Amino acid sequence: MPFSLSIIVGARSSPLSRAQVDEVLREIRHHRPEVVFKTIFVESTGDIDQITSLRDLGKTDFFTKEIDLLLLTGHCDIAIHSAKDLPEPLPEGLKIIALTQGLDSSDALVMRKEQSFETLPPKAKIATSSARREDVVAAMRPDLTFVDLRGTINQRLSLLDNYEVDGVVVAEAALIRLGLTTLNRIRLPGETTEGQGRLAILARIDDNEMRTLFSCIDTRDGNRES
Repeated sequence: MPFSLSIIVGARSSPLSRAQVDEVLREIRHHRPEVVFKTIFVESTGDIDQITSLRDLGKTDFFTKEIDLLLLTGHCDIAIHSAKDLPEPLPEGLKIIALTQGLDSSDALVMRKEQSFETLPPKAKIATSSARREDVVAAMRPDLTFVDLRGTINQRLSLLDNYEVDGVVVAEAALIRLGLTTLNRIRLPGETTEGQGRLAILARIDDNEMRTLFSCIDTRDGNRES
């Protein structure tokens, strides 16, 4: 079936989101080099609101609402999200048309280059946006203290550079996508949030053209087409 020559992509405007969009488009261009993509980047509620804690937020549309509204109103053809940020349920009228293989799903504790986890002083301050991540680190070092965390990856890491905290917990996939794998860090043990490291492509529920186009990068069982 013929595909549109130009497809409009909606996504968050953060540096990490831009890297995620680039990742998806590289994958699809490998299979469909004839398709042209245009991008609309917008700030989500979660980008603007730097105060609300993510710890008890649940599966809401905090990071997706504005992008999904663009999709529902026809201002873009697909939306690209971190799979872990998807609300439950999805907005009425939208569906996931592809879920990528993604990258490393682990969490990482980043420290300054002269530090190691074992030699962090008692009561060293660890910043994390997740109660689950806090529990993992606390099980390894009960003597550490914890503070809440918001902002982009670079804003979070700047807390280390400014000596405001001694460690920052972030997704390993975010560090990979932003080219930050030279940072001093350890991977944390245990399971992580469902979908971490993977990217979800959403379209309108009746848009079979987009579903067919992106089926070649959909890694869900029984959904991948050659």
